[in-house]
Amino acid sequence: MWNIRPGKILKVGSVSLVKTASRKSRRSIKLLDLPLFIIRCLLLISIALLLAMPVWQKKPTASRAKGWLLIPKESFEECYKKLKPRIDSLIAAGYEFHYFNPDFAKADLKQILLHPEDSSSAVINKETVNYWNLVGKLDSKVPSTLPVFIITPNQVRYFGDPKPQVAINIQWQTFIPGDSTSTWIEKAWFNNNNSIRVIQGNSKPSGTSFNYLTVNSDLTSGSPFIISTNNGQPAISIKNSNQPPVNIDTTTAHIAIYTDNNITDASYLKAALDAAGAFMQHKTIIQQYNNQEAIPANQSWLFWLSEKPIINSILQKSRNILCYEKGRIINSNSWLTNNSSYALNPEQEQKIALFKLIEAPNLTYSSVWHDGFGHPILSLQKQPQSNIYHFYNRFNPTWNDLVWSNEFPSWMLKLVAGETPILPVDKRDKRILDQQQLLPEKVKTTPKSTPKTVDSVNIAHYFWLALVLLFLTERWLAHKPNLTNHG
Repeated sequence: MWNIRPGKILKVGSVSLVKTASRKSRRSIKLLDLPLFIIRCLLLISIALLLAMPVWQKKPTASRAKGWLLIPKESFEECYKKLKPRIDSLIAAGYEFHYFNPDFAKADLKQILLHPEDSSSAVINKETVNYWNLVGKLDSKVPSTLPVFIITPNQVRYFGDPKPQVAINIQWQTFIPGDSTSTWIEKAWFNNNNSIRVIQGNSKPSGTSFNYLTVNSDLTSGSPFIISTNNGQPAISIKNSNQPPVNIDTTTAHIAIYTDNNITDASYLKAALDAAGAFMQHKTIIQQYNNQEAIPANQSWLFWLSEKPIINSILQKSRNILCYEKGRIINSNSWLTNNSSYALNPEQEQKIALFKLIEAPNLTYSSVWHDGFGHPILSLQKQPQSNIYHFYNRFNPTWNDLVWSNEFPSWMLKLVAGETPILPVDKRDKRILDQQQLLPEKVKTTPKSTPKTVDSVNIAHYFWLALVLLFLTERWLAHKPNLTNHG
């Protein structure tokens, strides 16, 4: 780009007559191709700006709307049918319509009503909608002085934690959707009479409940259930339901009780397990053993009512093991508590007197039962192949009143049967929120008439285009014939 001209060479006969003089040099620097120089500078500047990820920021134009009306796109058709007078009155009052979805897109209500199929075919995943999350984003989108009117369904599944704190002026009207009830099969298994025991879930606006039903294998024409096969496995489903068939559990639960010298403890425990099994009506075989070598493999549960250590060969015979722990015995004047995640009805459970316990080591096991002071009574140690429950007490009336309590069978049922059905948070959940529960928390701020944020537009693609054009121009100028040299 720069032309550095060399000095001229003069031929002389002899240098002996040339006087010695101080050496002087002169360099002539001349810009040879000014357009190429400018293009290459612009090329470097464009690359630097492109790496800076440029955006164009501008303040949104002030809206003349009296407020915003927001309705979820996936629920617009039903919203308009149920609340048409309110929606029409808000639009007539000067409210601007937006969809209550992540981008809060502005829309023309008249065009939507002319083409309702556009909103009814919305491809929005309803399972992931969180209205409270959207309200939090909306708070940074509109000025706090602009009235906002939101219309949505009021089902619990649309309101996930946490509830936001907002400064905007919100009015929120809800409605109960048309599909306000749902019924499904949570779990099914065969009982000892070869009938089918079913846990059926029912959800409606007032709440969700689970019922235990017994279904005969030879269904009558009036039965609401259908029995079929699914990949060779018996399955059951509800007539006219979209739920796929649920496989029926055909396994038999095997429970072993190792008594050792605690025959009395084993009798109390077996009575509670028998009562729990009678309620659950699952195929169950309960056996007592006083010889540990006689315990067969593939046990669902092993109750080790002994202070003897369990050898590895016994540990491998069961998926779940409850074992008596030994240690320092402490007198207690407290009660037994079943953690809520393991309890059937934690609010209704009685306090069960606790007379003494074994001091538990400070280990990071999950607490299943504990006393009134939080000391572990039954803790869970999860291992890759099995679950070990450490029991720092005894199934004996000299230690506690659990064996005399009506709660004993229910505690054992919950322990052996596993977790109770979990309330669904998907489309099956039809519970609703009260109007006061769904409103976000209002925070006081200084009123502002201008928008809180600026709109940022990504302009990197323009710099990519300029970069390509500058590169092509540079290549053309660099290889262009120099016409002045041939003149």
